[in-house]
Formats: sequence, structure tokens, C-alpha cells
Amino acid sequence: MTGTPVDTLPPLDSGRMAIHTMTTRSLGLERCLEAYGKIGAGGISIWRQTIEPIGIRAAVQLVESSRMRVPALVRGGFFPAHNASDRDRAIQDTLASLDDAAALNAEMLVLVAGAVPGMPLTEGRQQVLRGMEAILPRAQELSIKLALEPLHPIYAADRSCVNTIAQARAILDDLDHPLTGVAVDVYHTWWDPELAPQIAALGREQRLFAFHVCDWKVERADDLNDRGLMGEGVIDIRGIRRMVEDAGFDGMIEVEVFNEDHWAGDQELYLEQIRDAWLEHV
Repeated sequence: MTGTPVDTLPPLDSGRMAIHTMTTRSLGLERCLEAYGKIGAGGISIWRQTIEPIGIRAAVQLVESSRMRVPALVRGGFFPAHNASDRDRAIQDTLASLDDAAALNAEMLVLVAGAVPGMPLTEGRQQVLRGMEAILPRAQELSIKLALEPLHPIYAADRSCVNTIAQARAILDDLDHPLTGVAVDVYHTWWDPELAPQIAALGREQRLFAFHVCDWKVERADDLNDRGLMGEGVIDIRGIRRMVEDAGFDGMIEVEVFNEDHWAGDQELYLEQIRDAWLEHV
């Protein structure tokens, strides 16, 4: 593999770190902003669940007061459905998310493809394409990027019919628009034997919009909510960081950890662990 050796990667400043509010699920938005800033994070990626208790206007005021950068609003999508009314509902919900993303001055809206049990994956991907086509004019009007996030194949049955970067790129090829790209999450992509060339292709195509980090534990109580903090698992996070930076990515590196044990603990201590793990393992 060409590029900068992993052991000579330049050190990261914590200001390049963004944290997803779902990582500290028990904290409200105001507390997230305060606590993330306290450990030196420069950004916050906001999940819509964090906005719901206070509303978008209050959320915008809090974010503006914090002066913290917002790489992304999470999440829209979930386009596949067996009937037209459910497909339209997903499109309308994602359009509303785009308006919220613009209000928050977010750089992008992260899209999870969605999947329906019993629907062929190829049909699901076609519905994702049609859903993204439907929201693209509004995204262009608002200048919000659409970051399609492939999910690990364990989620193919009911959460995402887009499971590899190659599958995401095929949809983006059909859309052919500079506001469409990919969010690369190490939890979902670390296993892919085509990871390096696919990330390189995203770089050439200027479609590498986001880089999310956590870790894959060998023993997990749950595939969704037992992700590891960086360094707690087997992912070569620094190696993948090298891939994305060799591909030209210089954006914020986003911490996205779903973990019941971490959620149940002292969140201030947890955030200190996040900062230390980010500096040591990313």
C-alpha cells in the first residue's frame, strides 16, 4: 500500500474531533455542546432525536451560541417501502431534515438507505436512488451535501440495502451530482477487501464526505448497541485514517459510538476516555 506509513501519520489536534450526540445519548443538546467543548472537540454531529425535546429554533440558538462546527445532521433516508405512501413519507421526512440541517448550518445530511424484509436488495437500491433523486433539488437549493452511509451486511435485511462503498458509488454514479457523496464509517466498512481502492475512488471522485470512527469488539452483546470505543476492538483505525487522508480527506473525524454500558456510565468520565482514545488510536 502506498502513502504515509501509519506510524508516521501526523498527530491530530482534538479540535478536528466531532462527536455524534448519540454517542452520549443521555445528554441533551445544551449539555452535549458544553461537555464536548470542555474536552476540546471542535464539532458536533447532531442526531434528530436530540433536537426533538427542544425544537429546531432552540437547537439553532444553542449551536450558534456555542460556535461549534456542525459537520452533519443525522439522519434521513430509509427510502425503501412496499407501498408508495410509505415511500413518500420517508421522502417528506428527509426533506424536513434538510431544512433542519440548513437551519443548523450543518455541512451535510447523513442518509441511511433503509431496507425492507423480503424486498430484493437490488429493488431496495433502486428505491434509494429514486428517494435521493426526489430530495436532491431541495438539497441543491439549500447547499446541503447528501452523505449516503453504507452499513455493515449484518444490517442488510432490515436497516440498509447499501452495504459497501461500491454499492453506494453505483447509486451516486446514477445521480451524478457534486452534492452527493459517502460517509465512511469504520464499523461498517473495515472488513471490506476492496476498502482501500474504494476509498481511493471516492477521493478521485470528490465524494468522500465524512469519516466516522468507533471500534468492532470481538465479543459483542448486541450488534447495534455494543460498539467499542476506539482501541477496544480490532479495527485498524489509523490504517483507515491513512487511506482517507491519502484520498484527500481533511475534514472532521467524527466519533459515533453506540454502547449501552458507556451510556449508563458517568458521561464526563466517558468523554475524557473518548478524547484520550481519539488521540491515541485515531
